[in-house]
Amino acid sequence: MRLLPAERVLILLVAVVAFADLILIMAKGISIDWMGYAFPGFGALALMIGGLYYRTHRGEERLAVVLIASGLFIVFTLVASVFNYLLLPIRMTPFDGLLVQVDAIFGYSWPRAVAVAAEWPIISRILFYVYFSSLPQLAFVIVLLGFSGKTNALWHFLLTGFIGVIGSIAIWLVFPTFGPSTLYVLSPDLLSRIELGVTPNYGDELLRLGREGAGYISPRNVLGLIGFPSFHTVMACMSVVFLARIRSIFPFVLIVNVVMLPAILVHGGHHLSDVLGGMAMFGLAYVLAGKVLATLSSEEAEPDAKMPI
Repeated sequence: MRLLPAERVLILLVAVVAFADLILIMAKGISIDWMGYAFPGFGALALMIGGLYYRTHRGEERLAVVLIASGLFIVFTLVASVFNYLLLPIRMTPFDGLLVQVDAIFGYSWPRAVAVAAEWPIISRILFYVYFSSLPQLAFVIVLLGFSGKTNALWHFLLTGFIGVIGSIAIWLVFPTFGPSTLYVLSPDLLSRIELGVTPNYGDELLRLGREGAGYISPRNVLGLIGFPSFHTVMACMSVVFLARIRSIFPFVLIVNVVMLPAILVHGGHHLSDVLGGMAMFGLAYVLAGKVLATLSSEEAEPDAKMPI
């Protein structure tokens, strides 16, 4: 079984988060939908085994990389979402009120943004679909980078995402926020004119989870817990930056993810501060991932440099 150095690092991160999950599950006695997680988990494992097969026995490296990266992406998403839930309940008052005050400095108000979007139903519907395109976009990036032979960019992409998730959860743990949908009551008339991705009812459930914690965790009903920094923004930045290398589709990707920003605000129920924080988190994760991969490359090349000519 031959794993690339970057793959070993990514597997290590998955293993560390999965181990933390098991410790917290046992310590807190939380019920888990094991069968619900088993199907995507075994699917991810099958993808990785398939990738190793195509690398070792068929010599099809590009297909191998796509399969392994896809499996890692799926399994990390699973263990990270469980880990986030296991950190509930939060032990402090959410800081959403503070972020509302910061947003007000820039003239931003979520209820006002929703009201404006409701006046333009077609645009609001476009924003709705764009908001839920984030994960399909990431899957598309993996496939495109892998099959185009941009392997280093693919590992940089995945490691940026892994670090971004871990960093976002760490910030949320010490600075918990759930978004403005937990603060405002929108009028029935306004709600009748717009279908929001994140509704006030969604916000109520986030507050309940924050107070009581999760007694049962299942992939069927997992919500996005983190307000600041917005990981949707991190994902949008990932798509734009890494697909900038493929000029034929970059203009389309750029347009979609520029539109993603108001979609995150309106349909994602985020503060403007969340989006700015997401951009900063992406920048930090991108740089750290690059440094890790550069270190791996130098360590891999060093034994060759010492070989006698």
